[in-house]
Amino acid sequence: MPKLKTHKGAARRFKITGSGKIMRTKGMKSHFRRRKSTRVKQEFDKMQPLSATHVSIVRRELPYGLPH
Repeated sequence: MPKLKTHKGAARRFKITGSGKIMRTKGMKSHFRRRKSTRVKQEFDKMQPLSATHVSIVRRELPYGLPH
């Protein structure tokens, strides 16, 4: 079997926790920020767990996890 390539776009967008969960950042955070509430803008700073429907897709793009 040849080596598998990591999808570099996915490697930049997702982080894998020590327990194996895949975390993602929220989108829509750079445009029209003045009209968003403070609470909504604070939520953009946190990472969210990836939904179960997308986990298998992202795992395929990151065959070796993420480089540390």
